[in-house]
Order: sequence, then structure tokens, then C-alpha cells
Amino acid sequence: MSRSLSGPGSATQAPGRELVRSGLPRTSRNARNPAPITATGLVIKVILLGLVAGIAIWAAFPLIEAEMWVGLAILAVTTAGLFYLYLTPRHIPAKYLVPGTLFLIAFQVFPVLYTASTAFTNFGDGHRGSRDDAIVAIQSSSVKQVPGSTEYTLSIATKGDPATAPLVFLVTDPKTGTVSAGDSEGLRQLDASSVTVAPGGKVTAADGYTVLNIGQASLRSKEITDLVVPTSGGAIRSTGLTRAYEGKAVRAYDAGCDCIKDSETGKTWTADEATGSFVAADGERLAQGWKVNLGLKNFNRVLTDPNISGPFFGTLLWNFAFAIGSTGLTFLLGMAIALALHSPRMRGTNFYRVLLILPYAMPSFAMLLVWRDMFNTDFGLVNNLFGLGVDWFGEDWTARAAVLLVQLWLGYPYMFLVTTGALQAIPRELTEATSVDGASPWQSFRTVTLPLLLVALSPLLIASFAYNFNNINAIWFTTEGGPFAPDNPTNGATDLLITYTYRLAFGAQGAEYGMAATVSIFIFAIVATVSAISFRRTRQLEEVYS
Repeated sequence: MSRSLSGPGSATQAPGRELVRSGLPRTSRNARNPAPITATGLVIKVILLGLVAGIAIWAAFPLIEAEMWVGLAILAVTTAGLFYLYLTPRHIPAKYLVPGTLFLIAFQVFPVLYTASTAFTNFGDGHRGSRDDAIVAIQSSSVKQVPGSTEYTLSIATKGDPATAPLVFLVTDPKTGTVSAGDSEGLRQLDASSVTVAPGGKVTAADGYTVLNIGQASLRSKEITDLVVPTSGGAIRSTGLTRAYEGKAVRAYDAGCDCIKDSETGKTWTADEATGSFVAADGERLAQGWKVNLGLKNFNRVLTDPNISGPFFGTLLWNFAFAIGSTGLTFLLGMAIALALHSPRMRGTNFYRVLLILPYAMPSFAMLLVWRDMFNTDFGLVNNLFGLGVDWFGEDWTARAAVLLVQLWLGYPYMFLVTTGALQAIPRELTEATSVDGASPWQSFRTVTLPLLLVALSPLLIASFAYNFNNINAIWFTTEGGPFAPDNPTNGATDLLITYTYRLAFGAQGAEYGMAATVSIFIFAIVATVSAISFRRTRQLEEVYS
């Protein structure tokens, strides 16, 4: 029977023989004839590709409007590539790799590159838009009511939530009765059939808009006062909640001198492309400017400007101390507790472990707020319990000690857990062998247990250092970076570089996103360098004890 199946004249050939005789490996035949696509798979593919097409079309319109042709070309090529990839049976590995690569570019690579590019600009408050935007803002903000200014009946409206959506002015022209909608982009006339106007000219309803009542509008009175609607003859501003006027701009742009002129004082501010500002002869700069490329000026300021370099390097030293101290102290305490509970003579270890990981189970931000109150000078638990009168957050070193103690309490359970797991992976025969050789428990720990722990835990310690180096919660929820020196309210004794950067980006003195991005690049470079050196030392340690 077997001979007839395998014989040359048999009608039925073994599959393997046929492939061997054909000279093609088995995988080649399977690749040429892939499994047919099921109906469910086809539906899923159509839906996903439809979403890709919809997203591409949605993204194309803003790119066209902004005349960003390079971005539009990249979008078109990417979309075409995705359709080709998933409509052809070839390139099977790429079908799985491309989605992950695109998400990596969108959520990792692009934010990093955008941050890096921002570091070379003056992007921030007053320098967000283009030069034309700055001119419009300067002229609109200088609008004043003059004799003969047109007055309008005003209604306040939004296109969304009355409490949070952007405001819109609905104004009725007293001469023609036409109704227009105005915002920071300008004035647009509305169709008469889409609005309802009460006697006196006040708009009570408009299609697509939510008209605010007096109570809702009064809650946003400052926003209403600040809103300026540019027009061809000046700008419209409100006078209260029911009236508005079209005033004249006191400051106007003169293309001949490339400057802003004040018609009342005669003062002139000339455009300075190096700084993206209009600057007067006495050095005064107008608040509204435009975004320009500064090259390496931000990096130079960080390293050489005494107002920035002094706080930067001082903060950097404390940042290293905080990260090393937080990581080292939590590791030592967690390891000591893990060693104690690892002893075979210890009883009730499960009960103790549950108690010891409680700080790790609590929300960290809530515990930070609790600890902040516990260190309060007047009614805090720490001072009352030990009979102290220490102003923990009022002095530099006590504030630093306090945040390290808080980090110790929050961080040791994690180190305890990972050390416990690493200890259980170390064979007891190794430590028992050292005891037989006459080594003391300390010698056994120092020569066997600790090196093996470091081999296993070094990557976790490096990750913990990187995390603590940028641990904004630990500082912001306890000291907020303070205490602050009287002559330097922007940099405190417990500030980390990340909190200092946050204050630069969102501080009360005005956002400086370009400078904040520059400091972020320094933080990235420092953490990356320390991590690379540490991982190299870790590999050397693994080679020694492998």
C-alpha cells in the first residue's frame, strides 16, 4: 500500500514530494496563494479604509486654506500608500508595522520635533501669530470712541455653551437695520430671515447662535469688554451689555516707514524682525508682536543670562540631589524591609506586606496634599506630634528635607515590591554556601545578595531616577517650588527644572513657550545622558555576575 502511494505511477502524490519536485519551498506556494478574505474581514477593511479617507479629506481642507502645500503632499502620499498597502495581498509584514510606525510618529516623534523647533523661536504671549495678526491686534486694541462714531444695539451670543464658548457680538445697524455677527475675525452680515429683532433693534434670536440673557452676559463681562471686532473703519467695542460703538484706531500701521504711529502722541514704533516686535527709539516695545526664528538665542540665554543661568544651574543641582535622594533613599528603605521579611525566621510576612504597600495603593496627588497639611507650621501633625515649631516650607533646607521625606513614604513600597521579587529569584544555596565558608551575614549580603539585586534592579533604578528627575507632582502639590527669595519670585528653593519650565511656560509674567521648550531640551539631554551611562554600567555589571 505504501509502495503504491509513493510509486512513480501513482495517481496520488505526497504533498511534500510535489513541492520538492517543483523546486519551490512550501512557504512560497502559500505566499502565492494567500488565504481568502472573509466577509467580516472585508467589511472591517472597507470601514477602516473609509475612516482613513475621511480623516485625510478632513485634514486636507485646513492645509489648503493655510496654503501648506508640503503638508498636503505628505498627506496625499501617506493616504495613497496606505490604500496601496492594504488593497494588495503583498507586503504582509508592513501591514502590521505601518500602523504602529504612524502612531509612533504622530504621538512621539512629531511632539518631540515640534518642541525642538519651538525652542528656536520666540513663541509665547504676544508672539503667537504672524506679523499681520500683530498689526491688526495693535490697531484694534487702540480703538477709541470719537465724535461721530456709529453706535449699535448689542446682543451677546455664542455658538455653544453660554458659559464657556467664544463670544459673538450681534449688532444692529441703526441706519439700515441690518444685523451682523462679529468676533475677533471680523464682521459678517446675517440674513434677515435668520434673525429675530425686537423693537429698538435688539436681536433676540439668531439661527445657529445662542443669545445670552443679562445674567449670563454679566458673568462674562470682562470677556465682553476685552472683545474687539475689527472693521474696515476701525473696530467695534462694547459699552456695557446692550450697546456698542465703532471707534477709530489711535495707532495705525504705516507701510512707508514699516512702523506703528500713534496719532495722538506722534510716537513711532519701528518693526524689528530680529525680535518680532515693534520697538520705539527709547527701547519701548509694544505688547503685540509676531513669531520669528531666533536661532540659538534661547540656548545662549539659558547658559549666559544671569537672570536665567543662575536659577537654572542652581535648580539643576537640587534636581540631581532630589532625583538621587528620592531614588536612593526609597531603594535603601524598601530593600531593608524586603530583607527583613525575606528572613525564614519572620512570621506574619503576608500581613506586614499588605500594610507596607498601602502608601503605594493610595492616589499620590491626594497623599501629597495630605502631607502638605501635615507639615503645616501651626496645625500640622508633624509639629504637634513631636512638639516642634519648624516652619517646614518657609526655609530652604527644611522644605527640601520635607519633600524628600514625603517621597520616601510614597516611594519605598514600590522598591519593597520589586526587591522582594528579586530576592525570591536568588537561590538560597548561594547565601548558605557563604555561611558554610565562614562569611558573616553582612559579608554574604555585600558580596552575593547586593550585586545580584543590582543586576536585576538597575534598569528599574534608572527608570526611577528619570521619573523623579521630572516628578512635577511631588513639588507642585507640596511646596509649589517655594520658598521663594524676595528678589526672585520665579524660582524657588525646591523647584525642579520641570516646575521651573512650567512656570516659564504658564507663569504670571506671561508665557514663554520658546524658552520653556529650550529648558525641556536641556532636561531631555541630561536624562538621556545619565540613562545611557547608567545602562552601560549595568551591562558591565551583568557581564561580571553572569
